[in-house]
Amino acid sequence: MAIPKLRKEQEETIKVEKKETLKPILFEVAWEVCNQVGGIYTVIRSKVPSMVDEWGDNYCLIGPYFPQTAAIEFERQDHDDSVFSKAAQDLREQGLNVFYGRWLVTGNPRIILVDFNNILPTVDALKFNLWERHKISTINCEELVNKVIAFGEMIRKYVSHFVEIYAKKQECVAHFHEWMASTALIDLRKDKVPLATVFTTHATMLGRYIAGNVSDFYEQLPGYNWELEAKNYGIEAQAGIERQSAQLCHVLTTVSDVTAKECEVFFGRTCDIILPNGLNITRFAATHEFQNLHLKYKQKINQFVMGHFFQSYSWDLDNTIYFFTSGRYEFKNKGYDLTLEALKRLNFKIVQAGIDTTVVMFLITKNPVYSIDPQVLQSRAVMEEIRQTCESIEREIGEHLFYESASNEDPHLPDLNKFVSEYWQLRLRRTIQTWRTKTLPHTVTHLLKQPDEISDFFQKTNLMNHQQDRVKFVYHPDFISPTNPLFGLEYSQFVRGCHLGVFPSYYEPWGYTPLECVVRGIPTVTSDLSGFGDFMMQLMDDHENVGVYVVNRKDKNFDQAADQLANIMFKFVTMSRRERIMQRNKVENISDVFDWTNLRAYYDTAHDLALKKKSVGKN
Repeated sequence: MAIPKLRKEQEETIKVEKKETLKPILFEVAWEVCNQVGGIYTVIRSKVPSMVDEWGDNYCLIGPYFPQTAAIEFERQDHDDSVFSKAAQDLREQGLNVFYGRWLVTGNPRIILVDFNNILPTVDALKFNLWERHKISTINCEELVNKVIAFGEMIRKYVSHFVEIYAKKQECVAHFHEWMASTALIDLRKDKVPLATVFTTHATMLGRYIAGNVSDFYEQLPGYNWELEAKNYGIEAQAGIERQSAQLCHVLTTVSDVTAKECEVFFGRTCDIILPNGLNITRFAATHEFQNLHLKYKQKINQFVMGHFFQSYSWDLDNTIYFFTSGRYEFKNKGYDLTLEALKRLNFKIVQAGIDTTVVMFLITKNPVYSIDPQVLQSRAVMEEIRQTCESIEREIGEHLFYESASNEDPHLPDLNKFVSEYWQLRLRRTIQTWRTKTLPHTVTHLLKQPDEISDFFQKTNLMNHQQDRVKFVYHPDFISPTNPLFGLEYSQFVRGCHLGVFPSYYEPWGYTPLECVVRGIPTVTSDLSGFGDFMMQLMDDHENVGVYVVNRKDKNFDQAADQLANIMFKFVTMSRRERIMQRNKVENISDVFDWTNLRAYYDTAHDLALKKKSVGKN
């Protein structure tokens, strides 16, 4: 399947004439290199193998040094004889904590980690320089800005030293991700360091803030004044660094056409290239393999559902469909508001249609909690006790049944009750009685520190997991991990066990969550305001047929979009099992499009264009 064509600017890119001596060196710089905070970590880490294939040891990442994460992901190599290591050694001799080594991820790339803590005491002087040189105000900024400025100064020192001493015979490109790494970019450009620069914004600061607080962000977008909005939301430093980086870099990039429109308004510059996000795609030799994984992890989710719901009432798990949504807690931006409203309408549709299918909706996000609700844990623990008791009874029956069958001429199945000892009968009866309750199953698995929009929605709509409701809710305000006592699954395994991912975002520059569904063969819902949804609409006209549903949020109001989403989910619920299996096969088949071996070409073009612009003195 063909990848969408490059933007016009990309098509017109003139390939740079490579130096005959040495291949250029590429630095990729980000706050989330060897530091998992959000989606940018996934972008960079998953892209590493493809970048190493193209650049080899001429590729080096730069990130912040945090001892806790470095101890896990970083292999320090002080005695390496590479120019990258020598430059780090030079700065250590000057008293700066700059470390060279290998990032312990697939591809094992070179990496430089900088410890900015020893220059944090000088941050006021750095902030003064930021104002003097770039007119970026840092008055009353948050503590993160101070760390970012110190981080940027360490990057500036390393890169400028490297270029000056070790890169006289070969070109260098530095690719900066987001404002948190880019104070170095604007200083390097101001200092006229001979370096080709690329800046990628994965989401504009102003876009994220404004979209979450107004109802008509996209309608008002052309008229926003970036300075006024930055002051209004108290992010003058962040927005100023971001805008200057966008204006001074040789090549400006973002991850989708949706966000490119914001860049024109907030940065005063048109993006040169769109860099869609990918993943490392692992395809199975046979389609039944990933179907088997779906069944395996669905059984794990079944166990949770039994423990969570069945102490109050039960239903047929074989006629149950699992939906989920996940991501950062941004109630409006991530489309949680639309999802809940559509699920309310879906519940009415299923009840009215008399369909006996049950939908369990998992909402997985991160919000402040005290702990897992003790009653939820207790229910899970007692159900586990029931399971262990049944296994003991099963073993006891098995031994007696074998003896009875072998020694008795009667071919009929004997009365199994007589094989169960009074102890196990009493223990099972007492355990079941202890477990049963007349209270409704909890909609929230944890004790929230304070009610939020999701828990408020349940209260206002009375969607409290009543027995007659066909849509059940499990709000899990923490991310899923194998150490979680409720699921005991990796997030990726949880995704495989579900049937449909629901992500109708209002503000989503890209959107990894629906892409993670696609690569695991799980149908997904996205929106035309997300970068991923926009990309899919450009990629194929029949995206719904292959299991990627796109909610129209550009042209529809909230009520219309909620109706459309409810209809999409209702159509999915009424599919036959065979139809759902076929759709999982189709969605898994398109996953190769999003492999970095294909999408890295966009990055290659950006780096070539940056070298070209540098060589002719542009920007």
